Amino acid sequence: MILVIAEQQNGKLNRASWEVIAAAQHLAGGAMPIKVAVAGQSVSAVAAELAQAAVAEVLTVESPALAVYTPDGFVQALQQVIAQVAPTYVFFSHTYQTRDFSPTLATRMDRALVTDVIAIRAVGGATAFARPMFQGKLVADVVPQGEGPFLISLQIGAYRADAAVKGSAAAPIAAASVSIDESKIRQKPEAPFQEAKQAVDLSQAERIVSVGRGIKTVENIAIAEQLAKAFGAELAASRPICDNGWLPMERQIGSSGQTVAPKLYVALGISGAMQHLVGMKGSRVIVAINKDADAPIFEVADYGIQGDLFELAPAIIAELQKG
Repeated sequence: MILVIAEQQNGKLNRASWEVIAAAQHLAGGAMPIKVAVAGQSVSAVAAELAQAAVAEVLTVESPALAVYTPDGFVQALQQVIAQVAPTYVFFSHTYQTRDFSPTLATRMDRALVTDVIAIRAVGGATAFARPMFQGKLVADVVPQGEGPFLISLQIGAYRADAAVKGSAAAPIAAASVSIDESKIRQKPEAPFQEAKQAVDLSQAERIVSVGRGIKTVENIAIAEQLAKAFGAELAASRPICDNGWLPMERQIGSSGQTVAPKLYVALGISGAMQHLVGMKGSRVIVAINKDADAPIFEVADYGIQGDLFELAPAIIAELQKG
């Protein structure tokens, strides 16, 4: 059995949870049942949304102690749910929240944790989980050892959310019974990362315009901002732009920034170094604009436009504004 841990905040499902369900369905291949658990307080609406998936059951894990996320509270609750379900694998999305609590959960359970997985495949008759290493320069096939359940976090964009198979009827929803000792919750919750001043969670954006060194000067960032506004997109950047202080670090895409998988990713003057590609190659449609015909970004782009971005971007903006 595979247990998927879905993620929600304030009653809104993180869309990366659908990607994890798609990954679980890929591994199960119809031969293993899949259950989905969602923790929090008053999560019935989120559970009903998850019940649209072709899964065996959706479990609600509710407690006043889970109303606001804390790693101590979630570790207590999920450890009990995993013990009750007894799955072979536990799947998470590789979000900031998962990175916060999953190492503690794995340690408490004394079980293997494989993080940032980009693919699941058979290697020598065993199930292997591929994960990037050395900033994406190498990919390792990891086969977890020891006793299950094995804890697996899936990189955002590794599987497409729309690949998750929906059921012909709603999956049953049941309440998991958990007991949380609030005296053992040591943290006082503060505002989550994406709500910090000037911060943005680009992983939730459906459209992104990302700018690279081809923009030349900080004054020209305004062109990228106008293009993003015309698309109704978030503005992002490659590492050199953020290192120069032209855009804040939370706008950085890549191995040392955020990993994204929007429906549309427009790469404006980005050459396509490996460190950047690992952060956005899961995008559904990639449009690259670059004057260098040999730029690596064209290798992953669905649509490539060779030309001067200072001519092309204003022309695209003008066409979008006509609509």
